[in-house]
Amino acid sequence: MSAQQRPIETRRFAIDIAGARIGSMTVTRQLMPGNEVIYTQISDVRVNFLIYKVKVYYKVVSLFRQGQMINATVDAQTNKGNYASRTVWKGDHYDIEANQYKYTRKSTEPRKIDYTVTMLYFSEPTGKQRVYAEYFGDYFNLTSALRSDYKARLDDREDEYIYEKGRLVKVIKKNALKNFVIRPLD
Repeated sequence: MSAQQRPIETRRFAIDIAGARIGSMTVTRQLMPGNEVIYTQISDVRVNFLIYKVKVYYKVVSLFRQGQMINATVDAQTNKGNYASRTVWKGDHYDIEANQYKYTRKSTEPRKIDYTVTMLYFSEPTGKQRVYAEYFGDYFNLTSALRSDYKARLDDREDEYIYEKGRLVKVIKKNALKNFVIRPLD
């Protein structure tokens, strides 16, 4: 079976703000030869409220081999400019370079990365205390006060992931102006 014929698991989401749909997100997981998995996340958001305008298109691609992230790329095109993040395994560490809107990080990470934000769209992070955010090139700390309701924090950023029977049913992206809500369409 060639890579083109391998089944791709796809999840589609609506992105809402104040009850209005402002965008969409598609997340895929594709099994590849050699015990590899490719995760892809594509988001397209457009907001045009009087003085508040946002256009964000971003694409995340993460490659895992035998349960370990080998590399991740994030390309973002926004009305504030274009940005990119890269995380690459170098055999004994990751080289990390994140250059996003109002956020920059350059670092190395010796610990193997086995769980990322993109994976949250496919499975509940049961037992996980942190999750690697490809976009930021850093870890969100995960806490769960209620079963199946997780808060992901990185500095002053906080997102909430809510699951029912192990399946993601809602993401709340906390924002100073208005929270974004991501909900499944399938």
